[in-house]
Amino acid sequence: MNALRDILSQGAQMLLVLGLAPLLTGFVRKVKARLLRRRGPPLLQPYRDLIRLMRKDVVLADNASWLFRVIPYLMFAGTWVAVSLVPTFGNGLLFSWTADLIAIIALLGSARFFQALAGMDVGTAFGGIGSSREVMIASLAEPAMLITVFSVAMIAGSTQLAYVAEFMGSDAVGLRVSLGMAFVALTIVALAENARIPVDNPATHLELTMVHEAMVLEYSGRHLALIDLSSQLKLLLYVSLIACVFLPWGMASADASVARMVFGALLYVGKLTVLGFLLAVFETAIAKMRVFRIPEFLGAALMLALLATLLRFVSGSL
Repeated sequence: MNALRDILSQGAQMLLVLGLAPLLTGFVRKVKARLLRRRGPPLLQPYRDLIRLMRKDVVLADNASWLFRVIPYLMFAGTWVAVSLVPTFGNGLLFSWTADLIAIIALLGSARFFQALAGMDVGTAFGGIGSSREVMIASLAEPAMLITVFSVAMIAGSTQLAYVAEFMGSDAVGLRVSLGMAFVALTIVALAENARIPVDNPATHLELTMVHEAMVLEYSGRHLALIDLSSQLKLLLYVSLIACVFLPWGMASADASVARMVFGALLYVGKLTVLGFLLAVFETAIAKMRVFRIPEFLGAALMLALLATLLRFVSGSL
């Protein structure tokens, strides 16, 4: 009976993130439009776009290899597994022992590697530009993310998200400067990894600024739908990761009642709403930076993560 309950809880987690990812993207777009005094698209527009793309035929370039056709499925599978490992409404679910921060970074890195390969596979100029820019951003964002993980792991004593969330929700964590630095560093990395303003703007197709969109210009139909859904899942992953590590309150335990699980799910949706609103406000208030300024932006994240780790190391040795 307990095994069936664990399977159902983990299945609910996987379906919840899959169902909420397009809604979070639609919510951010809607808030940004309202802040700019425009009506904006409906909240459910991302679902309609995905269904429309799924119904369309796939158009492939003549020189596209088998890798170009397989990569959308690999990206979707890797991102969905990664986001399913992040505790959302409950902690200690069936796959919580695999919810390691380094494993999640590895899954996201694999998805990005395949996406960069797809951008170069058909040999177009846009794909090559987008892939080179994506790899340049990844070369700075991944070290910053890893050092941020190390700083959080040194405080919590583990890289497993179940332990991290449990520790961060306890009174033992206290008020720490290193955690504040790690939070800012993770936020900067999340903006860069999700192609958000000021690093990238997926809503535009200017050849001088495109990064993510340049790599997927040759995709169509269900392939493009899977890539769009992967991007939406990735945004949900980072928002959930911030909520899990820095706002872990209200999560249900593994042996909690169904009502407690439902309450945890509602609280999780509330956290997504608040963080999505803050993201929309930030993107509305700031302009996109030039491409050659991105290393400086990510360098700040790398420096903050390094300072957080050193501060934690020094304070722990006193």
